[in-house]
Amino acid sequence: MDGNNQMSFLEHLEELRWRLVRSAISVLVVAIVLWFFQEWIMENVFFSMRNPEFITFHLICEHFGICVDPVNVDFQSIELTGQFSYALMMCIIGGIVLSFPFIFYQIWSFIKPGLKQNESSVARGIILYVSILFFFGILFGYFIVAPLCVQFFGNFQISDMVKNNFTLNSYMSTILSTVFYSGLLFLLPVVTYLFTKLGVLNSKFLRKYRKHAVIAILILSAIITPPDLISQVIVSIPIVLLYEVGIVVSRRVEKRINKQ
Repeated sequence: MDGNNQMSFLEHLEELRWRLVRSAISVLVVAIVLWFFQEWIMENVFFSMRNPEFITFHLICEHFGICVDPVNVDFQSIELTGQFSYALMMCIIGGIVLSFPFIFYQIWSFIKPGLKQNESSVARGIILYVSILFFFGILFGYFIVAPLCVQFFGNFQISDMVKNNFTLNSYMSTILSTVFYSGLLFLLPVVTYLFTKLGVLNSKFLRKYRKHAVIAILILSAIITPPDLISQVIVSIPIVLLYEVGIVVSRRVEKRINKQ
């Protein structure tokens, strides 16, 4: 960077402040729009996972003959501000997810000028790739991971004497956390690409520790899914495939580097 164009510490803080302000405004605008549709979103996006007609369960039942029972629970809001707080939180998180490409663009635009030329070039197109993978992860979490959690825990009973009456907090926290973590997990190939370009990782290292990675993925799948084998396998397979994609990406990056 040219010395005449270098920014002072306070100027960097000012730029960061405005980028954070822009990100916050984008989240706020989307959240306000979602607020007007909060009832429809809660009933058709979140509460619909309790029903066998939910698209995931419907397809599994139609094509594989494995049908599920409805989750018959009465949700409770045990705090005075409970429903309002979760409607607000749902809108804000929805705003963050839908504004993710713009938020990441603001973050990357702040970081990029401080990178060296070779470091900046390795991340060309990163905003598009990160956004696509993140949204694929969100969709995977919403249509696969979260419904499995709702179905398993919603119908599990240790005894007929115990009735399931979940709090809104418990139900929404389970869905939102599993969906968001799935979105982050799908960024694995991008992380592998960047670290390989920067010389931190290589395909040999990834292949050497493949077995260790599979074990770690199975443990992670056991944490974020219901404690049954089928759910863990369903979740772990895409993550393992993403790890293998990461190896392929790393090998191709190495070939390009060697040709230079």
